[in-house]
Amino acid sequence: MSKYTLKINNRELAVSNLEKELYPAYGFTKGRLLEYYGAIAPYILPHLKGRAITLKRYPNGANREYFFEKRCPPHLDWVETADVPYGKKKQLTACMVNNLETLIWVENLASLELHVPLARAHAPETADAVVFDLDPGENADVLDCAKTAIILREMFLKLKLYSCVKTSGKKGLHVFVPLNSNRYGFKETKQFSRAVAQIVHKNHPDLVTTKMAKESRIGKVFINWSQNDASKTMVSAYSLRAGEKPFVSCPLTFQELESRALENKPERLQFKHDETVLRVKKLGDLFKEMLDKKQSLPYL
Repeated sequence: MSKYTLKINNRELAVSNLEKELYPAYGFTKGRLLEYYGAIAPYILPHLKGRAITLKRYPNGANREYFFEKRCPPHLDWVETADVPYGKKKQLTACMVNNLETLIWVENLASLELHVPLARAHAPETADAVVFDLDPGENADVLDCAKTAIILREMFLKLKLYSCVKTSGKKGLHVFVPLNSNRYGFKETKQFSRAVAQIVHKNHPDLVTTKMAKESRIGKVFINWSQNDASKTMVSAYSLRAGEKPFVSCPLTFQELESRALENKPERLQFKHDETVLRVKKLGDLFKEMLDKKQSLPYL
């Protein structure tokens, strides 16, 4: 087993197995995993900072078994942590990925996917965004998700709400409405998201459904409004996703979403690791409004 030492911000980190293939069909090694997260760090870290991280670890590669890790190892006193609610009347100590050295440390654990709650650790019951998880059912695809996302955006524009979109890194899309107002609990954001989903379903019953049952999702996009919950997490912007290829949950503009969808090529709405790095160097963080855009929810 190969071992190396990296020096990051005056801290020495041991890394190992850099030649191990984590996406075997693509030849993507742990070394390339560390390279990607090192390159994307200035863009992903603001979206991880101050949040209780959930690691989705694939120690034997993206095509093998995985497990979620929520608790932070107690022996790492240099990693910032937060005590957050877990289950009924329980707490756990979670890691927070607030800097480059912590990011590289979690990636050395083969944490291909990084998942975060819709709340910051200091206020775990306060939602700082509303999310609409668009998941295509059988005989639907990401192009149907794009149509749904554009409908949502038009609705939000009428409500004078800013929204943004990213790929899920798998088959769907995630539409977010940032709040950052310290005013809303998850009860309010879940009520809002459910009402929006029901309105869209009422107006576009052949395109979307609000029912989770698989038989209700055939040929339709499931708008998963239930993700707006203190106990739920979403994959972070710029996180890799496990799969055959190293695709990323990548932000894009609605104009870009519309133009790419018109090409009628679902693959144009997937972004690999290298393309994502080139995009952020050219376009910057298209998700930056998620960090500080303050908005109020209207009554529906």
